[in-house]
Amino acid sequence: MKFTEEHEWLRPEDDIVVVGITEHATEQLGDLVFVELPEVGTTVTKDEEIVVIESVKAASDICAPLDGEITEVNEALADNPALVNEDPLGNGWFFKIRPADPAQMDGHMDEAAYRAMIA
Repeated sequence: MKFTEEHEWLRPEDDIVVVGITEHATEQLGDLVFVELPEVGTTVTKDEEIVVIESVKAASDICAPLDGEITEVNEALADNPALVNEDPLGNGWFFKIRPADPAQMDGHMDEAAYRAMIA
C-alpha cells in the first residue's frame, strides 16, 4: 500500500488501484454522514477534487491521487457512509482507478513514512 499526505491510501490490485482514506483521517473527521462519489468512466487528473465527504465536524474533498479512469465506486457508501469509519482500510474504500501512469504510485509514501508523518 501507498499513502498520500492528504491521508488517502492506495492499494494496487492487478492494473487497478483501490483508494480510500486512512484510519487517522477518519479519527480527525469524526463520523461520516455523507459521501459523494465520482461517476464510473470519469477520467481524472492527479490532485483533482473528485469525492466530497461530510462528517459531523466538517466537509472535505478527496483528490485523485493518480491520473486515470474511475472504474468502480463503492455504492454501499451512499446508503451507509459510516462504513468508512467502521472499516477505513477495507469495506470503506471510495473508488477504483485504472492509472494512466502506474509510475505515479512511486511518488507516494510507504506505510513507515506515513506513520512517521502522522506521529
